[in-house]
Amino acid sequence: MEFGFLSLVIFFFALGGMIFVHELGHFIAARWAGIEVEEFGFGLPSYKLATLFIWKGTEFTVHALPLGGFVRPKGENDPNVPGGFGSASPWKRLVVLVAGPVMNLLTAIVVFSALIAYEGVPQPGSVKIDTVAENSPAQQADIQPGDIIVSINGQTVDDIQPAIDIIRASLDTPVEMVLDRNGETVTITATPLSSRTSQQGALGVGLTYPTRPATFVESISGGASVTGLQAAAIVYLPIALIQGVIAPDQARLVGFKGIYDLFNFSVQEDVTSRQEAAQVQTSGGGGAAPKPTNFTLNLIGVLSVSLGVFNLFPIPALDGGRILFTLPEIFFKKRIPTEWENMVNGIAMLLLIGLMLFVNIMDFVNPAQLVP
Repeated sequence: MEFGFLSLVIFFFALGGMIFVHELGHFIAARWAGIEVEEFGFGLPSYKLATLFIWKGTEFTVHALPLGGFVRPKGENDPNVPGGFGSASPWKRLVVLVAGPVMNLLTAIVVFSALIAYEGVPQPGSVKIDTVAENSPAQQADIQPGDIIVSINGQTVDDIQPAIDIIRASLDTPVEMVLDRNGETVTITATPLSSRTSQQGALGVGLTYPTRPATFVESISGGASVTGLQAAAIVYLPIALIQGVIAPDQARLVGFKGIYDLFNFSVQEDVTSRQEAAQVQTSGGGGAAPKPTNFTLNLIGVLSVSLGVFNLFPIPALDGGRILFTLPEIFFKKRIPTEWENMVNGIAMLLLIGLMLFVNIMDFVNPAQLVP
């Protein structure tokens, strides 16, 4: 089955939605701060197709490149324009600049909270078979997704790593596994193979913890925690590269094609998992249906965090770089000349455009390798 068109549609709406939410944050904050907004555009700044309506002095427009949106505040780079962005107090400008990334981070919290609400809260203390690979020793031995491992070779299993260690210590040797299958005790013999790669797994099973339904508070707090961990990982990434903890090829930038490839992979996995679950349910074979994956929704959450955090980096032309220019005015009551700020941001924007072109070309010349 071809997933290209479906992946393209999801990629288009997901990426456009992230950009739109970002700009909506700037717009809401600007209106709160009393800064006049001349235009809120649907789509990237390009040829204006139509004006939808005008509300409180803001022209809502549709542009020819229908991806995301943009906000054009009055007097954005001119402090001499009354009621404009440039003439607002540094604290108000700071709030407007921070609001865009904050909206992306809030979006990530909502996405991850929804995932936790759907998937439940892990309960350590027992180990569950999450997935069984095709043509694997586990499948040949009739191990099924949803089985709970009671013991392996007589050793009680209550955590994932000990289970992995026991299996790895018995390569090419049959192991006896006692499983709890829907309340019934089942004993199965399977042989983990040394010929299988580490990615395939010696038995070909994915292990996880059983879950219970998450409360509303657990979902929200968990979503916030995951968002915070993702943000911290992105901030740590440059340090990890310098320290050599992460190889450069594992932290390469990707452009639109690279992001599309990620969506294509995620959509394919999600659709396939749902088709397999539906086949098991309709076949009436009695086996437990594999739980559908949610890679696409998780990817949207990760990209939302990335967009929010990256825009807060102190890089000129980005929100973080412009925030940096407000700090001397806040702490020392002395504003950096607007001409200097505009010049630095203009040069930085040209460099960023050049970097984006290079990254997008490399997506075709040397595509990132996606490992399932």
